[in-house]
Amino acid sequence: MSIGEPLRFDGRVAVITGAGGALGRSYAMLLASRGARLVVNDLGTDSTGQSVATAVVAEIRAQGGEAIASVASVDHGEEIIAQALAQYGKVDIVINNAGILRDRSFHKMTVEEWTEVQQVHLFGSFSVTRAAWPHLRSQRYGR
Repeated sequence: MSIGEPLRFDGRVAVITGAGGALGRSYAMLLASRGARLVVNDLGTDSTGQSVATAVVAEIRAQGGEAIASVASVDHGEEIIAQALAQYGKVDIVINNAGILRDRSFHKMTVEEWTEVQQVHLFGSFSVTRAAWPHLRSQRYGR
């Protein structure tokens, strides 16, 4: 790679949680455009009830990229990583982007809402990374 050339991810497998929209979708589209094979994870659906992960995968494939959709919860990170391993045989990159928003000011947020936010943001990141960790470590590569 020369100075000024974009960083490439050819042959790398990236798992991106919350990749059905906004930043996660942007990460997925960028990595795919630079050669990564992707697991696009998102539980969300659009206004018609269609999976947003599946829509992003279709967009990546339409541009010549390689991707699969995952609708597993980040609470079950082992399922997401198992999909990557089953499809691609490895995982190289994990982007823990999944998050939820409870549109309330702090003083109006219930304990249950706060717990839900922590479950996705903190435990979800732990769960996915923990499942990927042995694979990243054994191949002596991971981002």
